Amino acid sequence: CPCVPTEGAMMDNRFATALVIACVLSLISTIYMAASIGTDFWYEYHTLSPAENVTEAGRGIWEEFVSKDADEKTYTDALFRCNGTVGLWRRCITVPKNPHWYSPPETDMTTNCISFSLSDQFVEKYIEPGNHNSGTDLNRTYLWRLQFLLPFVSIGLMCFGALIGLCACACRSLYPAIATGVLHFLAGLCTLGLVGCYVAGIELLHRKLPLPEDVRGEFGWSFCLACVSAPLQFMAAALFIWAARTNRKEFTLLKAYRVA
Repeated sequence: CPCVPTEGAMMDNRFATALVIACVLSLISTIYMAASIGTDFWYEYHTLSPAENVTEAGRGIWEEFVSKDADEKTYTDALFRCNGTVGLWRRCITVPKNPHWYSPPETDMTTNCISFSLSDQFVEKYIEPGNHNSGTDLNRTYLWRLQFLLPFVSIGLMCFGALIGLCACACRSLYPAIATGVLHFLAGLCTLGLVGCYVAGIELLHRKLPLPEDVRGEFGWSFCLACVSAPLQFMAAALFIWAARTNRKEFTLLKAYRVA
């Protein structure tokens, strides 16, 4: 920790206020980011007539959905037909509690979720989803991998920045706050990259598997939390860097004045 003399730690209320606001923004963005990673509402499918889709013929689709051997096309079709939601770690569909005794007028439904395994996160995507002989779609493959890795890099950078901030407090110096600001800026870039990768991945998937006419898709609130987290990280970074640099500049001028 680059400690400096106690005089270098002197700061007025402007810098203290900026640091407090930056810490609050950093904490909120971390909470939002963690919540978005842990929830399953990045993208939602709304079927206009879900009851008609849960028929005897359609039950095999959601039964395959819970299978470990379900490929991308299989579980995507189930998401279309059964009011599905997709997160970074899980996919969910709405199904009847008693599928063997279900008839369309019934409304006793439940949500079944299946987690993506670690191998699923790095599996190759195919040019024609579900067709292993169609070749690898490199764009979708790497977009999928990035959307899995980037949120953890973002949170890791913010946590590392928080450790540097604690070190700055222990040393009674604002200088390390510049490093904290830079780390938050990089975290914001990672979060922004995550949002971009996810949007691009969804658009490319829907070009391969278009939405049925009676299905509507939209980004969910988990995705919105990630979108809000990015600007909060950038604002926190700007405040950290401004407070550290301005305080350092004023201290240098004050020291030069005293010497003169």
